[in-house]
This record gives sequence, C-alpha cells and structure tokens, in this order.
Amino acid sequence: MASGIFALLDDVAVLMDDVAVLSKIATKKTAGILGDDLAVNAEKAMGFVSSREIPVLLAITKGSFINKLIILPVAFFLSWLYPPAIIAILLFGGLYLAYEGAHKIASVFVPHKKETAIKSLEDKKPSPAEVLANEKAKIKSAITTDFILSIEIVIIAMGTVPTSANFLQKIIVVSIVALIATVGVYGIVAILVRMDDFGYKLIKIGKGDDSVLDYIGIFLVKALPWIIKLLTVVGTIALVLVAGGIFTHNLEYFHHLLESLPSMAKDFIIGLTIGFIVFAIVSMVKFIIKKIKK
Repeated sequence: MASGIFALLDDVAVLMDDVAVLSKIATKKTAGILGDDLAVNAEKAMGFVSSREIPVLLAITKGSFINKLIILPVAFFLSWLYPPAIIAILLFGGLYLAYEGAHKIASVFVPHKKETAIKSLEDKKPSPAEVLANEKAKIKSAITTDFILSIEIVIIAMGTVPTSANFLQKIIVVSIVALIATVGVYGIVAILVRMDDFGYKLIKIGKGDDSVLDYIGIFLVKALPWIIKLLTVVGTIALVLVAGGIFTHNLEYFHHLLESLPSMAKDFIIGLTIGFIVFAIVSMVKFIIKKIKK
C-alpha cells in the first residue's frame, strides 16, 4: 500500500516537473502577445473617474476569467475533434482586431460628429446615465478584445507543447499560461491605474518639504497622463500587430508576402491594410442601413 502511494507521488512529481519545463517554454513563446495584451487592456482600463477605476478593472478581470473558462475547454475539444476550426475562429478574431485598430487610427484623423459637437460645448458635462453607459461600453469592448487575444494566447501555448506530451500535460500547461495572462496582465494594469493616487499619498507624506517622497510623488502624478497616452498609441499598434501576425502565421499567401521586410513591419502593414478594408466595408454597410432606415 505504502509503495503504491510513493509510486503515485513520484508520478505526480515527474508530471509537475515536466509541466514546469513546458510552462516556461510556453510562457516565453507567448511573451510577445502577453505584452500586446497588457498594452491593449491597460489602455482600455484607463480613463475612468478615480473612484471607478478598480471596480471597472475588477469587472474586466472577471470577464477575462470567464473568457478563459469558455475558451479553454472549447479549444481542447476542437483541437481533438477538428483542428482547422481553431484556425478559422482565430482568423475571424484577427479581422475584429484589425478593424478595431484601423477604427482607432481613423478616428484620430476623422473625429466622430457627436464627439466634435461635445467638444465645442466646453461647459457641458456628461450626465450620470451617460457616464454609466460609457463605462459599460468600455468594459464590454475590453472583454471582447480580451476574448480574442485570449484565443491567440491559448492557441500559441497549445502549439508550443510538443506532440510527445500527453493530453493532461497539455491541459495543465495551457491553463497555467492562460492564468498568467489574466492575473499577470491585470495585476500590472491595476498598479498603473492607481499610480497617481499612490503619488498623491507620497506627496502628502512628504508634506511639501522637497523631500525624496515629494519628488517621487510628483513624478508619478505627472507621468500618468503621458503613460496613458503612450499606452493608447502602443495599444492601437498592438491590435494591428497581433491581427497581422494572425494572418501571416495562418494563411500561406500572407506568410510569403513582403518577405524582404522585418516580421514586425510586415505584420503591421498587413494588419493595417486588412483593418482598413474591413473598416471601409463596415462603414459602407452602416451607411446603407442608415439610408434604408430613413
């Protein structure tokens, strides 16, 4: 009986050792997209009233966990039943990411009419209902984007697990990477969104006597708006890069296109081109529907 228990423990130890090695490899392979995930979601989790930052972030994190609970079993089942289905889902996700990136870039050069009207009325403040509606819309957008990025992370992680690994090892490794993608990414985002509050506390402790705490606090407070702007730009670029990467890695035509360019430049050009094509189609469809309704 005792020898059987020790044999079981030995098997578990060997399994966990293999899982640790495979998880390290999978995490390295997905590090790039995890960075994109951080940039995209940090940008989406910011821009709220200070008192609403953490509740909004918790709502997005909860949605991210639910995304993983949906994606993981479906991905494992499809990889066993019909592997091409995963690629098809991934490509549709790439279209969405490319569209969203192109939409953000287009909105910089062609502001929405409603946004222009609101900007012209400098003294007009949004009502509580409008603030709540905007918050819900941003949370929904963040969770949708997280869902697509999570699919990419899960599939890349699955691809890093060697065929020699058994199914249990694959499940554990991919689940660990998915957990890191949520806890790690949103943990860092939580630190970023509270950076200014921490800075104000340091200034208060320093009591304005030009101490080190004062300088650090002032730096954190002044740096946050620039970090938000930087993450907005980086997040948009990340959307386009991830989308382009999906197409170049999964479609033979795009894989051999623009081979003379660095992979990052190639992914960006392809992602942006497809994004603007989708954006043009969606805009045309919306215009036609609007005309029909009138």
